[in-house]
Amino acid sequence: MSKFWSERTKCLQPYVPGEQPKLTNLVKLNTNENPFPPSPMVLTAMRQAVNDELCLYPDPNADKLKQTIADYYGLHKQQVFVGNGSDEVLAQAFAAFFQGKQQLLLPDISYSFYPVYCQLYDVEACCVPLNENFAIDPADYCHARAGVIFPNPNAPTGCILSLMQIEQILQANPDCVVLVDEAYIDFGGESSVKLIDDYPNLLVVQTLSKSRSLAGMRIGLAMGHVDLIEGLERVKNSFNSYPLDRVAQAGAVAAFMDDDYFRFTCAKVIENRIWLTEQLQRLKFEVLPSEANFVFARHDRKPAAQIAAFLRLHGVVVRHFLQDRISNFLRISVGTEEQQQRLIAVLEEMLTQ
Repeated sequence: MSKFWSERTKCLQPYVPGEQPKLTNLVKLNTNENPFPPSPMVLTAMRQAVNDELCLYPDPNADKLKQTIADYYGLHKQQVFVGNGSDEVLAQAFAAFFQGKQQLLLPDISYSFYPVYCQLYDVEACCVPLNENFAIDPADYCHARAGVIFPNPNAPTGCILSLMQIEQILQANPDCVVLVDEAYIDFGGESSVKLIDDYPNLLVVQTLSKSRSLAGMRIGLAMGHVDLIEGLERVKNSFNSYPLDRVAQAGAVAAFMDDDYFRFTCAKVIENRIWLTEQLQRLKFEVLPSEANFVFARHDRKPAAQIAAFLRLHGVVVRHFLQDRISNFLRISVGTEEQQQRLIAVLEEMLTQ
């Protein structure tokens, strides 16, 4: 520990991302990436953006991208914010709305970056246990002081709340921000964006990493009341006034324009998720109901750590968490048909021994 570190730096317990193995011929089902490539329209737009104008700064306001997103969701441009991946957008939301406050309500089993941001921005995290079905109970999220944050669908469980349930949380917390993290919403859920005009305390955060196959580009966005967006802009312009480069902005615009490709790949992921769930259940796994591009499962006999180790030995990587209550679960990303067939074949080999 360096003598030059600040006291805050010394106390931080950084987020640990999913492993990015360097091995070849690997079935990588551990980080919820989309198994399908980006839209050809996206790749064309990004190639065209690699030109002599790279010597110039990008549009600091990303006006074309914001207008494209606003048109897509039926909002005004002033209701849209963009940044380098949803993690950066979340960090700026913590700084804008939660910093230094007490009692931010969040699920105890959820995205593990939230507690890290609580450390970084001096926010008191109040972890609310999921119910016996590993789902969020809206009745547990009333009268927060700092605010409320949760993914929908939740990660790593994949369970989802309806819009009616989200409205319950919004109505119970009119004096603080309710942040709904919709990283996986396009794989079966209904976005809470349609509630924005009715609830000035609602902030919806999304990413192009998952459903639009752009994890390598780092593009995130937030949508909400103009006052919330103005708060995010104040933080962004006090930190990095040029967050999205020219290539990223061009690719993101094209991703929203090619709606047919987006819907096709989402449908394929959903189809593959259904097949994967059925195959795991056939092998005596309990699989939580998922509306994401992953499933959360545990076997009735074999420990999760043992299964994960056997899979890795045979070239298949999944995510195993050591957290209380879920240490016997595996999070398995939805893959291509070929990837999933290999996963099931390895599991069959192990479970029939």
